[in-house]
Amino acid sequence: MPLMPKRVKFRKFHKGRVRGNATRGNTVAFGEYGLQSLESERVTAQQIEAGRVAATHHVGREGRVYVRMFPHKSVSGKPLEVRMGKGKGEPVAWVAVVRPGTVMYEIGGVPEDLAREALSRVAHKMPVKTRMVRRRHGLV
Repeated sequence: MPLMPKRVKFRKFHKGRVRGNATRGNTVAFGEYGLQSLESERVTAQQIEAGRVAATHHVGREGRVYVRMFPHKSVSGKPLEVRMGKGKGEPVAWVAVVRPGTVMYEIGGVPEDLAREALSRVAHKMPVKTRMVRRRHGLV
């Protein structure tokens, strides 16, 4: 079952623009290593799930994988070969809005080389350029 909200106030969202850098969710909070976005993009629920599966499959039972983004926004689309007009299309996908600096995934409880390999596999599933970041201890 894909990631999507249980309920929303409105089914159809405005498109909006993804501008600026992430001010929240831009540090490693749960694990030891994280995958940080370097670009702004909309990441679909299917891409989020593909990254989660790739990370958990590679890490195995050793560590823990944290997904730090959730697809709150619906994207609407009209069927193929439909004429213009007749209103907005139905929701076809749920996306998470990702800005530069957003930590998308975190891994804890594994050595650095295993975390690097796992996050590299996740990065191949993402539509944005990413980098691996490490938790900064001692800072509040």
